[in-house]
Formats: sequence, structure tokens, C-alpha cells
Amino acid sequence: MENRIISIELFDGQIIRFTLKAPKANVLDSVMMEELQTHLNALAGSTHVKMIQFIGAGDHFSFGASVAEHTKENAPQMLKQFHQLFYTLADLGIPSAALISGQCLGGALELALACNFMFIDGTARLGQPEINLGVFAPPASVILPLKVGQARADDLLLTGRSLKPEEALNWGLVTHAYSDRQDMVNGVDQWCKKNIITKSASSLRFAVKAARWKFNRRLKKQLHQLEEFYIHELMESHDANEGIEAFLQRRDPIWEGKE
Repeated sequence: MENRIISIELFDGQIIRFTLKAPKANVLDSVMMEELQTHLNALAGSTHVKMIQFIGAGDHFSFGASVAEHTKENAPQMLKQFHQLFYTLADLGIPSAALISGQCLGGALELALACNFMFIDGTARLGQPEINLGVFAPPASVILPLKVGQARADDLLLTGRSLKPEEALNWGLVTHAYSDRQDMVNGVDQWCKKNIITKSASSLRFAVKAARWKFNRRLKKQLHQLEEFYIHELMESHDANEGIEAFLQRRDPIWEGKE
């Protein structure tokens, strides 16, 4: 099987860029998450890496986590595996950035939100559409209020709509917007050369952990709580299971509204 995470070193290994690469718009399935976890684990104890970057192959960053792995029987393992990526990023303390083209939805946006920096091009669309499937997004439910405030978090999490570049910029959600993908890649390289490469790798890790002291503690505590809420309450409801099944069967869901 072809690798779903392509790792390249930039600036003599000071920056590691992970490319999400899989059929159907780089869906974050269990195989991809396992590969990514392995790559992140390998960075533990690194003394020279100053930034981790994520980018999608092709026209889209990623359509998000696999819906098929959201079913009641698969959700516990899927959430545990997915959430471990967030805990690992927090523990590494290495500055991180997402470079986003095209659709960046659901779990993919959550991965991007966990990064210190988000860069987008003119095609980027950022959204948390989980509510359309009758479920919710645990990491985004914790991270979005911390990054953009409760009102804007409610907007994305409860409507399922997507942000275009101008709105994402106005919200302060992204660091910079570029015209197209190549302009973004080139621009981020120059941004890193100016703002990251000149810094001490160890001092950057201390600074990341200090800047995110409150953020990381809230994330670890509340993400675990929401994982339990998702598995033991949400997935016991009719509508959550109906929404997932309807999507997989390519039909409209029939909501009952019962908890």
C-alpha cells in the first residue's frame, strides 16, 4: 500500500513538511492517522526541528476523517486514535503550521486548528460540517472558542457552513492568505526563513509550551470529557446513528429528535 503521509525535510531538516496523500481528497482514515502518529512519535526528543507543517496533496487539504469510521462500533477506536494526534502535538511543543488549499473540513480543520499557524490560498474553504451528519466535532468544540470566541465557534459548529478566505482572515483564524497554492508554498517558505529558522529549536519548544500552557491543559482535560460524551451519550441516540448511516447510504436522514 502506498504511503499516505509523505515527509520531506526543508531548511536542512529544520522544518518537516507532512503531505496528506490518499484517494478521495486525503481523507484522514485510520491508516493515515497511524502513519502520521508514527511520524510524530519519531520527532520526540528532536533537538533541531523548528517546525512541523501539514499540507494536502492535490487540490484539497482534506475532506476530514472517514465517515465510515464514525459508526457506533468504530467511533471509540477512531476517536482515541484521532485525539492522540492532538495530545502528541501538544507534548512535542514544536511549532506547527497548516498550509491549506481547497476543502479543509471536519477532522482536517481540527488538525489545522491545533497548529500554531494556518496559511491558506484563495481556494480554501474551512468548515466543521459534522452537525449535518447528526454528530459533533470534539476537538473543534474545545479549540474554536479559544481561538475565535464562543459566538463564532457556535456559528461554525452549529450551522456546518464553511468559511471563505476573506472571512477566515477577518476572524483572525489564519496567519496569512495567498493567491494560489504555489504562491502559498513559496510565501510560507519565506515567512519561515524570516520568523522561524533564525530561532533556537529548544527555545521555540519552551515558548510554544508557555504560550499554550492554558490551551493545552484545557484541551487535554476537555477533549477526554467530550470523547466520553460522544461515545456514551451521542452515539446512543437515534439521530447520530441515522445521520452517519444516511450519509453512507447516500440518502437524506430521517431525524426523530430523541436523545
